[in-house]
Amino acid sequence: MNHECDLCHGKLTPTLTTYTQWYEGRLIVIERVPALVCEQCGEVYYAPDIVERIQSLIWSDAEPVRTIETPVYELK
Repeated sequence: MNHECDLCHGKLTPTLTTYTQWYEGRLIVIERVPALVCEQCGEVYYAPDIVERIQSLIWSDAEPVRTIETPVYELK
């Protein structure tokens, strides 16, 4: 994977991130996801095998390690 950001050309640093996605009306949170993150603009890059693992986990019926409650606000 390229170690330069496609957006701002900043340096990409390997780290663990938290991935979030809405799926079938639920907010899915996956912690400790390996990624490259731009030090300059914060853009996040995932390797293709990581994306496949994320998709497989989201589509599975696996039990989550824990459940969180999240407040929801509406901007008026």
